[in-house]
Amino acid sequence: MPQPLLPARALLRYALAATGGIIGYTPLLSLLLPIKLQAFAPDERYRLLVACSVAGALAAGVANIVFGWLGDRAVARGGGRRGWMVAGLIATAASFAAIAAATHGATIVAAIVAFQIAVNALLAQVSALTAEEVPAAQKNTAAGLLTLGPPLAAAATTLVVTLATREGVRLAYVAALMVVCVIPLLATPPRARVAEASPPAEPQHATRALAIAWTTRLLVQVANSGVGLCLFFFFARAVGGAGDAPAIVAQLLLVATIVPVPLALLLGRRSDRTGQRERFLAGAALVASAGLIAMVMLRDWHWAAVGYVAFASAVSVFQALNIGHAMLLLPRGVGPGRNLGLLNLANTLPQVVAPLLALFANADDFSAVLLLFATLTLAAALLPVAFRTPRTVPNYRG
Repeated sequence: MPQPLLPARALLRYALAATGGIIGYTPLLSLLLPIKLQAFAPDERYRLLVACSVAGALAAGVANIVFGWLGDRAVARGGGRRGWMVAGLIATAASFAAIAAATHGATIVAAIVAFQIAVNALLAQVSALTAEEVPAAQKNTAAGLLTLGPPLAAAATTLVVTLATREGVRLAYVAALMVVCVIPLLATPPRARVAEASPPAEPQHATRALAIAWTTRLLVQVANSGVGLCLFFFFARAVGGAGDAPAIVAQLLLVATIVPVPLALLLGRRSDRTGQRERFLAGAALVASAGLIAMVMLRDWHWAAVGYVAFASAVSVFQALNIGHAMLLLPRGVGPGRNLGLLNLANTLPQVVAPLLALFANADDFSAVLLLFATLTLAAALLPVAFRTPRTVPNYRG
């Protein structure tokens, strides 16, 4: 019997709660932390930024698994995940206060680690609730809505910087925006778990498919993180004296957060209707690879910019559809929190791996490293075909 579908406003609550987490870390890590580190000497500033990035990524990966597991235990005992969400919100606000108060390098790194642990206590529960409460026929539609997060987080970054000049006040605004985004889901009574309603797949096939989904996400995320590290330097060289490189990169980043939203919503719903989720994922990875090749092959920076937008948009679509697909492959009868935390490692590990690969970049020519990342995304497209398994998830129509 088909599972009853949720109205669009209900799906939006899950995406909005996830957006709250994205708003929590985007202004901080992309702008407020670098601004804070301006007080240090240039060499020390860079070392602290790297330390915050690596230590924070490792803490985020572990915390997502641990809090996902704790949420699973709470559900198994008859409780729920929303209490952990409240705890995550409170702990995140406390970590913001610690960041604002930190003045020494070691305390700043420690405060960032505390922040990553706190915000992942929230995000782990939101992901698990989406897996548990959203019907299978709407998993990719719900995942497509997650692409609303980056543009809203970018807007939030602009807003908090415009409204305040003091670090503590800016972080207080970020915390307030997080609460506003998470409250609608917190205020919604828990829904009946729907994960068990999905027709069971053969365990060995589902496990293999989930491993492939994890590996392809890892490959795409390594490429995405690596391109992000090289992006400004690539366009500064490509533009030369023909334009303002910082302004051009800022515009590209903005466009690359907006374009994927309608695409992910359209393709997410389409893949839910057809059940051909692997094909949509492979197509997104192929477009991402083609975008990077275009950046290398096309000498005019305008066309290279088109290639980058194609790459970044395809990556965003892939990320959304991949998590929706993975939710359908999770083992039946097991809480999804821990397993989604393990899947989340494909988001955090690249933040450690990508900088190492980016070391191979040549300051005068980024062709080799971009082609390396294009190869990774191409492998993500071909891997499911090379290790094709029997269909583990049937076609759902709704």
